[in-house]
Amino acid sequence: MKIAIIGGGASGMAAALAAAEKSENSVVLLERQARLGRKLQATGNGRCNLSNLHAAAGGYHGDQPSFWEYAISKFPPESTLDWFRGLGLFTVAEPSGRVYPYSDQANSVLDVLRFALEKPNIQVKLGAEVEKIKKTAQGFQLEFGEDTLDCQKLIVACGGLAGTKLGGTMSGYKLLRSLGHRCTRLRPTLVQLKTAWGGVVGLKGVRANCRAEILRDGTPMQSSQGELQFTEYGLSGPVIFEISRDVCQQKGDWCCRLDFLPEIGEDALFAELCRRKTTALPASELFTGILHNRLGRVLAQAAGISGQTPIAALDDAALREAVRMVKRFEVSLTEPLGMDSAQVTAGGILTNEFDNTTMESKLVPGLFACGEVLDVDGDCGGYNLQWAWSSGRLAGLSAGKETV
Repeated sequence: MKIAIIGGGASGMAAALAAAEKSENSVVLLERQARLGRKLQATGNGRCNLSNLHAAAGGYHGDQPSFWEYAISKFPPESTLDWFRGLGLFTVAEPSGRVYPYSDQANSVLDVLRFALEKPNIQVKLGAEVEKIKKTAQGFQLEFGEDTLDCQKLIVACGGLAGTKLGGTMSGYKLLRSLGHRCTRLRPTLVQLKTAWGGVVGLKGVRANCRAEILRDGTPMQSSQGELQFTEYGLSGPVIFEISRDVCQQKGDWCCRLDFLPEIGEDALFAELCRRKTTALPASELFTGILHNRLGRVLAQAAGISGQTPIAALDDAALREAVRMVKRFEVSLTEPLGMDSAQVTAGGILTNEFDNTTMESKLVPGLFACGEVLDVDGDCGGYNLQWAWSSGRLAGLSAGKETV
């Protein structure tokens, strides 16, 4: 049986390897770019956060929140790591559950996948952008450039729109819509957030471990704890990616409340600042040894404290305000960065039009979809790649079975 797969990213490669497990199947993997897995190389800041040990417990979103469960239950993180070990990849898990290649290089993940694809019954076609799909009596006919390809089963694994500079595309949505499927509104997620606060420019490059909470019109929406990074335009870092989904997608007064010392209570911090009144230091050094120097000065200034004022001259009210800035500092938000900067697309092809036990279309027999093109997006930390491996493998195995 001939099986065509459109998209040579994580889910497409997983689907190809699964479909090819039956040696009688002939698998053709079509990738529109000049090489496979380009977006995969950029994940985890080039380290490739390829899974999360907690992914089987949840962390996924979409209009049909439970759609992901079957695929990941059949190919959970533990099985995925065993699979990669069989391909020759060594991995290491952090206490948070995030899994990385032992080499700390995304290339290691891509290399073992590329080597695994070198099978007699797998053909890889690069620079092959499928522009049209025709349903035929025998299956499907794909048109790309001046070429055509006929197949009995078809898997669409084109990925999402996010990360357009690395290959994010509308292609998968358009192809599936041409076959009768519908798509939700697409939004960026796991993305940096812009702010109107001018003080962020002076903090560019500063990193801080903090608790971040998103509020809309004063109402808490989402929160997380982890590393924050200030940029020239706003807020970035894993803690922001984790809470960026749907931020500023509705009208309202959006802000991010930051607690720069989540493990220390306000009274304990106040006591420490009071103790510092015995020094001869200026107020610009109020948070020295506690916070990044630049961040400490900005927070003291935000509390209305002049940097030249001696710490000894600060009264309790001034120190309480300084504590409030550290524990409840609010940064206004204007919008997320666009799809170019996003790591993942929220939204996608409606999942209620697919069978989650096979990844096969309920509208078009013999058509399958997997990965980010569907309306499933996961939390930051390896969840999205786990969905790619699990859904891709399920689609490949299902497409590779003979049907009566």
